[in-house]
Amino acid sequence: MKFKNLFPKITLLLVLFFVIFSCKPKKATDAQIETEENETVAEISLPLRKLNLPDGFQIDVFATGIDGARSMTMGDNGTLFVGTRNENRVYAIQDLDGDFKADKTIVLDTTLEVPNGVAFKDGALYVAEVGRLLRYPNIEANLTNPPTPEVVYDDYPTEFHHGWKYIAFGPDGKLYVPVGAPCNICESEDERYASITRMDPDGSNREIYAKGVRNTVGFTWHPETGEMWFTDNGRDMLGDDIPPCEFNRITEPGQHFGYPYCHGGTVKDPEFGDKYPCADFVAPAQALGAHVAPLGVKFYTGDMFPESYKDYALIAEHGSWNRSSKVGYKISMLKLEGNEVVSYDTFIDGWLDEEAQEAFGRPVDIIVLKDGSLLISDDFGDAIYRVSYDNTAVASIP
Repeated sequence: MKFKNLFPKITLLLVLFFVIFSCKPKKATDAQIETEENETVAEISLPLRKLNLPDGFQIDVFATGIDGARSMTMGDNGTLFVGTRNENRVYAIQDLDGDFKADKTIVLDTTLEVPNGVAFKDGALYVAEVGRLLRYPNIEANLTNPPTPEVVYDDYPTEFHHGWKYIAFGPDGKLYVPVGAPCNICESEDERYASITRMDPDGSNREIYAKGVRNTVGFTWHPETGEMWFTDNGRDMLGDDIPPCEFNRITEPGQHFGYPYCHGGTVKDPEFGDKYPCADFVAPAQALGAHVAPLGVKFYTGDMFPESYKDYALIAEHGSWNRSSKVGYKISMLKLEGNEVVSYDTFIDGWLDEEAQEAFGRPVDIIVLKDGSLLISDDFGDAIYRVSYDNTAVASIP
């Protein structure tokens, strides 16, 4: 009986012995193990090895758990702000130690209606809802206790169809805000629909800058000419292969890009195309693939990639939703010579398994960091990736 009573005590002492000694390694070792475990979890859910990049480039996870990550903008002090569409959240993400891995994620607001668009100017974060624009002043000094946002402008349509907005400040200091068409294909008496508008940072002097733009969710300005270039999503229900989506260039205010009468510069709309010929409108600089859903676009302006990449625009193709076989789901690269697009190729693909027709990610937006690397948001994988280049390898361009 004595041995029977003694056995549980010995067992307990052995368990305590192993617990104590298993806790003895230094905290740095624990942190390393935790990091490795986190990276393993990310690799399981985000199999980055399936992605294809040119030689010399690599892609890593910058942040995970960013549900519905859409548009991005960078604050003056290095805070990455991220909008969402269906999640109604705005995130602030900090890389505190400069290792290009997110260390802290803060949810700034959960009460907004489709806060897709974010922009930053003079210390303030601007957020676009469907019907209004908000401003969070001095935001980087108040990330854990954000101020009540100021309403900058509240006279946009409240129609949800194509109501989510991408916003950005142009080189003229004005805030550019698109208004998508409230339908797949239709005419509207309200001139605000199917347009790109612009205004002063305080919401004054709003005007229509471009017309006939069905649904742009990405635009940027050429680093040398200062001209705006934008992506536009083509209409649906005309089959798998028409009309093309578009990459457009604006050379002066007031230009009309065809919607709803002409698509891609050449495709007459079957419902409205008899009203005006395609020749009346500005043709795209490049017709993109039908249904690829082009969203964010940036000209490469960094110094990390080979010098030749500065001639390229990079476009996030979010991917088709109703095509019989899926297309897009990649980052495309378009080479410019002057104002002419001379090639349209793939920079990164592999988010879509074309044989299985299943995807693990859908790229949305792109920004160029100060060191020349890229950040890419993914609202399906709920992540943000960083693309870098190792100059010890030779990068190839298709």
